[in-house]
Amino acid sequence: MQFTVLIVDDEKNIRSGLSKALEAEGYRALTAEDGAEGWNLINSEDVDVVIADLKMPRLSGEELLKRVSSSYPTLPVIILTGHGTIESAVSAMRDGAVDFVTKPVNLERLSLLVKRAISNRELYLRHTALKEEMDQLKKKQKFSKIIGRSSKMKQVMEVVEQAADTKASVLITGESGVGKELIADALHDLSSRAEKPYIKVHCASLSESLLESELFGHEKGSFTGASARKRGRFELADKGTIFLDEIGEISQQVQVKILRVLQERSFERVGGEETLSVDVRVISATNKELKEEIKRGMFREDLYYRLNVVHIHVPPLRERREDIPLLTTAFIKEFSEENGKQIQGISHKASSLVYSYSWPGNIRELRNCMESAVVLCRGDVIEVEDLPLTVREGSEEETVYIPVGTSLEEAQRKIIQATLNYCGGNKSKTADILDIGRKTLHRKLQDYAID
Repeated sequence: MQFTVLIVDDEKNIRSGLSKALEAEGYRALTAEDGAEGWNLINSEDVDVVIADLKMPRLSGEELLKRVSSSYPTLPVIILTGHGTIESAVSAMRDGAVDFVTKPVNLERLSLLVKRAISNRELYLRHTALKEEMDQLKKKQKFSKIIGRSSKMKQVMEVVEQAADTKASVLITGESGVGKELIADALHDLSSRAEKPYIKVHCASLSESLLESELFGHEKGSFTGASARKRGRFELADKGTIFLDEIGEISQQVQVKILRVLQERSFERVGGEETLSVDVRVISATNKELKEEIKRGMFREDLYYRLNVVHIHVPPLRERREDIPLLTTAFIKEFSEENGKQIQGISHKASSLVYSYSWPGNIRELRNCMESAVVLCRGDVIEVEDLPLTVREGSEEETVYIPVGTSLEEAQRKIIQATLNYCGGNKSKTADILDIGRKTLHRKLQDYAID
């Protein structure tokens, strides 16, 4: 596939010379003798870059630029100008031109500007396409807060939809930061209990005595400081859902009381004698291996099976890298709006670092990274230097061995094949990592007969 460059100039020799030079570099060249003809071609052809002279009959380069900026804001325009009109060219850049070249044209500089313009245009178009894909996924999914197109996340959401409108207890497992709480939210919001109470308890943040009181409530005078009766979280969640986060951190004493609630749907407040009955759907989550905790005598096996009627494991981000572009786009959009910035996307090099980083902190770490990058970004595109040092220096690199004597064509083929394999066949990410456009990648895949 070829990129198309439109050359708009009233001098025939310039049109012809630039056309031949660009075609020799593999571009498809279109020509127009004035702005009016150029505007017609822009509206009828798939143009990737416009090179336009400033002074032309019928429709000037300035007017053509204004029309392009208004109707096709992502279409880059490079201005051609004589030495006497450099001031006008600078003014044109304020109106939206990406750069200018003086006559006589330095073909090497022009080639560099065209390549850069196409790369940036594809970046903007890719960012827009990812936002559209994200919106479409949200429309298709019944729960819009979970973002993911990977097969593993699709499987997770299928189980969520199947289990949501049941009374079955659900155990959600996965590393810290993978989004276990979002899965719990989805289970509640997609159930018939969605309009009923949804109570969350972060077990690891409470001491044993405080957790027991928080979960089951207490009577006045049951312990020092208990100046009044307090209703517990299970009582507050009656007819609804309770989410017990970090369930692996609770003590044996509290485990026994939770087991009784699951078995008998009843309990007593701390210091109380009245038995209370509740109808509560229990969802729990942990980043621990509970079976190992059972072997160590730290977690009750009978409670484990009561909690684990339905098991949902949320995979770490490094095992579903194809979700990273969508998540990155979502976070850039969120923090751009929050901070009043107009970030248009993330550069190829920065994107490849984000993609190849292992993300030990998972989605939580990626979210923090993108918030920092948006805040520190000086332009409208996030660059490598905007990323945290841990991401810049911690990306996992794949090694491709190319023996001395290998032809340049074969070396390119090996690198493209290895990168495609690393990206699981994802062509968008392959293009990002190789810092080339998708059209260029498709052409090279065809040239090298890579499937």
